[in-house]
Amino acid sequence: MERIKGKAAAGGIIFGRLAFYRRDEQIVKKRRAARPDIELQKYEYAIKQSLEELDKLYEQEIQHIGRDHADIFQIHKMLIEDDEFVSKTRGIITSESCTADYAVELAASQLAGELGRAADDYIRARTADVKDVSRRLIRHIQNTPEQQLTFAENSILCSFDLEPSETVRLDKQKVKAICTCYGTVNSHSAILARTRNIPAVVALGKSLSEEYNGAEAIVDGYAGVLYIDPDSATKRRMKEKREEEGRKHELLMRLRGRKNITLDGTELQVYANINGVIDLKYAEENDAGGIGLLRSEFLYLKNDGFPDEELQFYTYRRVLERMGGKRVIIRTLDMGADKNPDYYSSDSGENPAMGVRSIRICFEHPEIFRTQLRALFRASVYGRLAILFPMIIDPEEVDTAKSMVDKVLAELDEEGIPYSHSVELGIMIETPASVMLSDELARKVDFFSVGTNDLEQYTLALDRQNSMFDKYCRPHHKALLRMIKIAADSAHRHGKWVGVCGEIGAYTDLTEVFLAMGIDEISVSPNQILPLRRKIRSLTLADKLDVLVRYGVIRPEERDNYQSFEGALRAASKVAQKN
Repeated sequence: MERIKGKAAAGGIIFGRLAFYRRDEQIVKKRRAARPDIELQKYEYAIKQSLEELDKLYEQEIQHIGRDHADIFQIHKMLIEDDEFVSKTRGIITSESCTADYAVELAASQLAGELGRAADDYIRARTADVKDVSRRLIRHIQNTPEQQLTFAENSILCSFDLEPSETVRLDKQKVKAICTCYGTVNSHSAILARTRNIPAVVALGKSLSEEYNGAEAIVDGYAGVLYIDPDSATKRRMKEKREEEGRKHELLMRLRGRKNITLDGTELQVYANINGVIDLKYAEENDAGGIGLLRSEFLYLKNDGFPDEELQFYTYRRVLERMGGKRVIIRTLDMGADKNPDYYSSDSGENPAMGVRSIRICFEHPEIFRTQLRALFRASVYGRLAILFPMIIDPEEVDTAKSMVDKVLAELDEEGIPYSHSVELGIMIETPASVMLSDELARKVDFFSVGTNDLEQYTLALDRQNSMFDKYCRPHHKALLRMIKIAADSAHRHGKWVGVCGEIGAYTDLTEVFLAMGIDEISVSPNQILPLRRKIRSLTLADKLDVLVRYGVIRPEERDNYQSFEGALRAASKVAQKN
């Protein structure tokens, strides 16, 4: 038996036979073109044909995977029509007097190289889309037919990688799972596999060799493992795991529509963190109580320039409408550090995580902030909107942000554009400074959202992006938990609610202490919602102070004093809520 470990891209356990798929090789050579004008015509023809194909794919896949996921092919259209890509390709044809297919391949290779060097996983994953559209263009330039994807029953498709346009053409009745040597869990192919419920494992490396073609195999899409020629013990174990996962899924599905209440009556809201419209399906499938964090920066990272007001308005409106009156918290632009698009550059110094990022970019470039605020408030009439300002470290920054909001609302009033007057304004608590000033900050906003990822990084002086420091990153660190408690107490003292939106919100071994702290809402990745809800419904909080002592949030000798403090806090909260 051979066991190969990769990355889990789509859950499920499949028994089948390996079927290797080798993409037809496109032979592209640098050749001198006698008539560059003819090559330009070939390129224009390829653009036209490719766009028509993508339109057909888009309409076809709306029926199969929904509009949000079919938008992948709209993104491919945008790549083909991208001004910089088109200009670069045309320039290569004319300046080097070369053939159109070579020019497309060279321009695409340069663009893919730029994306591949990006710090952000999402941006790096877009290199596969660039390769996909370039292959489509070259196929039309060379006038070759599209490769057929035919497989036997119960196949486990294996390939070096898989492009989105190939993934959607797979026959689900025959292809039961996907395994690739390369690729990422954030690629559009992986997203499509998840959407179509096809178990997938990526990044298996060179160990996935064609010599195994036709071999019996098992794909464990939950653990990201491929078993080739499995022995009887592995078969038995995988069958048991498949049955267990089925029971878990059935149990979790029973929680849909039920409140997240502990056995002794404490309720906790569970929301979803999403990157954009494409993730809404997962939030809906897992019965999210709302959207706790929509990372609006991905709208900026996916574009070739700052998104205009209409594109932003349309995106925010779709999310609000789809959530049907549930609270949607949209974080304003949180760009910088490891999330910088190619079209924006800032002098953030040697340590970008400490430089001009997040709300600071908005203050430095108010026109960018104004555009986003206008789009947000215009969309607010279509649902229940809350706006979240990131990286706030001082009450004066809240005043500045609210002043810019007031100017935008005055503009909308003057233009006669409607907006909701009940939009909540909140801030992220993600630095020690915001924790220490949380009492003052709570007076100025409607809610707090504790961003534990950055709070952990800045509190423990650790770079979370560097795997070397994993052993030092301890989400149970007393300093981190105490800071969250301080922020929660400050919010409640002034009658405001507080949520947790970082990774540790999904750690079910911390759910008890978050409840004991009085956290009102936790937002996690959609696939973590139901396990978290199950955990909440299994707990009893007979003695919250005992929980806080056990986790080191308060010291044992502070217990009696804290009991009096908790009573005073509840009284202050009631007064604040009345006022």
